[in-house]
Amino acid sequence: MNFLVVDFSQVNTILDLIFAIILFAIVLVFSVRKVNKIFAWIFYPTVYATIILGFIFQLNLLTYAGLAIFVIGSVISLFVNASEYRYFIQKDPNLRNKKKESSKDKQSVEDCYKIIAETVKTLSRTKTGALMTFEKTEEIDIKNGVKINAPVSQELLVTIFYPGTRLHDGAVVISGTEIIAASVFYTPTTRALAGKYGSRHRAAVGIAEVSDSVTVVVSEETGRISLAYKSRLEHTTADDFLNDFIDCMNAKD
Repeated sequence: MNFLVVDFSQVNTILDLIFAIILFAIVLVFSVRKVNKIFAWIFYPTVYATIILGFIFQLNLLTYAGLAIFVIGSVISLFVNASEYRYFIQKDPNLRNKKKESSKDKQSVEDCYKIIAETVKTLSRTKTGALMTFEKTEEIDIKNGVKINAPVSQELLVTIFYPGTRLHDGAVVISGTEIIAASVFYTPTTRALAGKYGSRHRAAVGIAEVSDSVTVVVSEETGRISLAYKSRLEHTTADDFLNDFIDCMNAKD
């Protein structure tokens, strides 16, 4: 018995199938980027295969069932991952003004980096131990520490890390051009590190293992400057710090 009853000699039939495949491909790519990848790679191809097979073999019940599952699954995914879709469903009335101010924002970030570089040079020269974490695309889960919420400044950072102050232990967390918190403690890495490292360096690697942040470490014993990023710890000099730091902050994961 020949179950293949769809006449592919008809142009409309071929166009229907092509448009359906293109639509399904767009939804799949979008879903993989915006929702749980494992769910998207399993759910959508399975549903698409069901619908296409039902269409080809004219199994209407199978086609309708696949369409129903597709709609229900997409609606559930939309609600579960509402925060991921917010960008597409929420209009920002100030978007035009933000675009106009983008160059100013970029300049403030550049100024902030220069302030950080000068601060690191000062801390290194005076052998003042310091730990500074800079957020990139992921927010640091701050479960302890003291909220600061103040603009980045060399005076404030040097004061925070000055030995004897209440906030000098732990890390400073910086987001953009703002100091979010100080005296934040991380879970140190359990990996063996080549060389002799203290708690600051192990904490820096620890946060680099669980986020895409960049952490700057200044040794209180030697004044040596290190950068922790992508689970790695690399040394740099005061002269090379700014370029190395910017490279880490601009690196794409």
